[in-house]
Amino acid sequence: MSITIRLHLVEETVEKLADISKVTDRSKSQLIREAISQYLAEYTDYQIALDRLHDSSDDVISSEEMRNLLVNED
Repeated sequence: MSITIRLHLVEETVEKLADISKVTDRSKSQLIREAISQYLAEYTDYQIALDRLHDSSDDVISSEEMRNLLVNED
């Protein structure tokens, strides 16, 4: 099921979107759907990282410790 959403974009954004649409041979709607999906996935990852950062019961390790863990994982 799909729902139609109306939005207003500044002219510069519309022009960039049209250019990318032509270059990639994809519709502007498809590009917008993909951009929103990617944003939501990245935002979810960001929110999980932020929650873990503020969770005092979650151990924080240095990048060096992480490298050692990954190298010694075998």
